[in-house]
Amino acid sequence: MITTLSRIIHFGLKSFWRNGLLSTATVLVMLLALFVSLGLVIFTEVRDNAIVSLQDKIDIVVYFKTNTAEDQILSIKESLESLPEVQEIAYVSKEKALEDFKVKHAGEQSVIGAVDTVGNNPFEASLNIRAFSPDQYAAIDESLNNSVFDQYISKKSFDENQVAIDRLVAIIDYVNRGGLALTIIMAVIAGLIVFNTIRLAIYSSRDEISIMRAVGASNALVRGPFIVDGILVGVIAAVLSILFVMPVVSFLSPHLAKFIPGSNLSSYYYSNVFTLLLWQMLFGAGIGVFSGYMAIRRYLKN
Repeated sequence: MITTLSRIIHFGLKSFWRNGLLSTATVLVMLLALFVSLGLVIFTEVRDNAIVSLQDKIDIVVYFKTNTAEDQILSIKESLESLPEVQEIAYVSKEKALEDFKVKHAGEQSVIGAVDTVGNNPFEASLNIRAFSPDQYAAIDESLNNSVFDQYISKKSFDENQVAIDRLVAIIDYVNRGGLALTIIMAVIAGLIVFNTIRLAIYSSRDEISIMRAVGASNALVRGPFIVDGILVGVIAAVLSILFVMPVVSFLSPHLAKFIPGSNLSSYYYSNVFTLLLWQMLFGAGIGVFSGYMAIRRYLKN
């Protein structure tokens, strides 16, 4: 068995180098497919960081009528915290709201003077509610549309933010679907090219294969070298995809950090580079093995 395996690997390597031009072209096409695959993984990390950053800016603010007791507001807060969609609720008292307003408008004496002229604190107490993901705000808003809460709630900000939240959810969904579809398309194209490349290699080696079959070589011995050929294409393309993307990630990382606070794409990439390499190798080799198997399978049937 060890002898057979060594022969399969030897013939596979020989076939790969003998068809150097075809092998190079196949590696390049496979590389494109793996670029898309790796890009989808990196985009997922960027997307998750962007969602976290946007969640810090998107929330539901519930304002309470001025005559609502603080104990009642805290009771409602405790009730809402039991919802599975709720990640965090911050209580802002009337006094805190007034203080935050004065800090925000410090130096604008006309604005501060207008508030002081009113005499009483005109601000309402509020709850700032954050969900785990943007698509959960609708469920939280539905829970707030409760007749028990209506007598205390003055207004909610969900209607104002709903358009932005819905657009964010739609964009994330479309990009995910588009990235997955592009990965599948590129994988199919790469698989077809690997398939046809191996078919050409089989055709050029048809005399050798005929002799091997004539002397009683098993199907595994005939098929093995071409599967090895497919694995080599996938592995080489995987290693190249990781190496070529490294400088791109290093260049983009500081620019992304400006738009997505807390994002560090370089740190993510380099700390997970071996995991990404393993994924790319499995994906590329999988395409190569499947294409090689199908190509020689058709030949052995003939």
